[in-house]
Amino acid sequence: MHLFLILRKVGHLLTDSDGVLGRYLPAEFKVRMSSLLGEQYPAFLASYDKPRLYGLRINTLKCTTDLFLELTTFQLKSIPWVSSGFYYDEDSRPGKHPHYHSGLYYIQEPSAMAPVELLDVQPGERVLDLCAAPGGKSTQIATKLAGQGMLVTNDIHSDRVKALVKNIELSGVRNAVVLNEQPEKLKHSFVQFFDKILIDAPCSGEGMFRKEPDMAKAWEPDWVERYAAMQRELLDQAADMLRPGGRMVYSTCTFSLEENEAMIAEFLDKHPEFMVVPVAAVDGLSHGYDTNLSGQLNSFSERAREAVQGSVRLWPHLLDGEGHFVAVLLHNGIVEPSAQAETNLQSAAARPAIKPNKSAKLAKGKPSSSLPSSGKQQTEVDLQWLYRFMAEHAPEVVLSHVTLHGQHVYASPIGLPDLSGIRIIRPGWYMGTIKKQRFEPSHALAMGLKKEDAVRTIELESTSAAAARYLRGETLEVAEAAIHRRNHDIPCKGYCLVLIDGFPVGWGKWQDGILKNEYPPGWRWT
Repeated sequence: MHLFLILRKVGHLLTDSDGVLGRYLPAEFKVRMSSLLGEQYPAFLASYDKPRLYGLRINTLKCTTDLFLELTTFQLKSIPWVSSGFYYDEDSRPGKHPHYHSGLYYIQEPSAMAPVELLDVQPGERVLDLCAAPGGKSTQIATKLAGQGMLVTNDIHSDRVKALVKNIELSGVRNAVVLNEQPEKLKHSFVQFFDKILIDAPCSGEGMFRKEPDMAKAWEPDWVERYAAMQRELLDQAADMLRPGGRMVYSTCTFSLEENEAMIAEFLDKHPEFMVVPVAAVDGLSHGYDTNLSGQLNSFSERAREAVQGSVRLWPHLLDGEGHFVAVLLHNGIVEPSAQAETNLQSAAARPAIKPNKSAKLAKGKPSSSLPSSGKQQTEVDLQWLYRFMAEHAPEVVLSHVTLHGQHVYASPIGLPDLSGIRIIRPGWYMGTIKKQRFEPSHALAMGLKKEDAVRTIELESTSAAAARYLRGETLEVAEAAIHRRNHDIPCKGYCLVLIDGFPVGWGKWQDGILKNEYPPGWRWT
């Protein structure tokens, strides 16, 4: 009998006790999983009939975990592999709560929190998230950096970058650069630049079948090979951008050996300067495979086959989460002496952060637009309106490398290399626009501030009608006595930072008892 027909027949037999969702799993997929899992296969298949799990991760840039747990009414349970991660009940609907609009947490699948935890980011490092949209792992990296160092976050899809920008801004990240570029082009600007790199690679998505059943219906056997070709290129390109001694995490949300252990084994044989950092199989995590019944790893070196056992898999039948694979890679090359590294850092800081991209177009600062130069020599006069606004509204906030691009003002991380020809969506913290001899602050500026940064604030409670009305973009009546000022010499009239339960959600302009709502239309609560 033809092999294809055998697979079909075996796949059909495996559906006898598959359960409700299991009956929709592709037959070829079930044959692969039965071969891979052996005696664990029935438990794996049964996991598809269990309710999916929901998670959120507290944004420690804005709020400590302990403070959030005191503040929230959600019923939460800790996720073992991330201290700031929690399971929540579906009925909690955290995306509809005002605290979501304050950026206090990010809604994220529990298993998807593991790769950044294993990246081991430290404050002050330079970190690249190569395939970043919609931004869950980028915002998680940002919490690890704690406002220090540099996060470069990139995605090749212009439509998905919009969500990435919004999540970076909602989370109040000040030190991120958002790019929309092919990794092949990035590696020329970032040769051995990063301390840490995350590759959350595009994949066949088999680990998301329970979460998104439509993916199971659309899945085709050739997806594995198609995505493996992309993953191979991403790993090679990222290797050129990691400094000697740096750490790189490769992750997927799929189960296939070709996209996971085999991909890492192939990379190790091609890049002997890299090694796998073994991850402990704790909290339900499982070691990676070094072989299987079809012998898919037999063509690789013994070193590579042994090394991939140090990777980990997150299986939905062994822990509370969806499917994930994670490998931690270390560049074992010689690290530059600290004095030389310091010289290189100073040299990078002295270079211009961004050169003009004359072919780029700007569409009123929308996230999907590339970023052009202002086309003129920047002077202190150009930026005086920004400095005046900050002196009057947030005088203690220190801005690093401020640049003007047309009317748009950004505070960029220090040390960016030359990014000529790169599609830049955000070269740093977006401060606002300068036009008609005045500065108009951005929503990103408000979200990046803290309560204590602002000279003038208005406090709303999350349970109040006023908070809901503000988030819907409505004008509010606010008594003068409700405006909190650092001292009584400060006038009430002007921009106020609006807070919900003590956390910024945006701007309002107050005059004569009326607060004009500055909440962006695209962000409004509907």
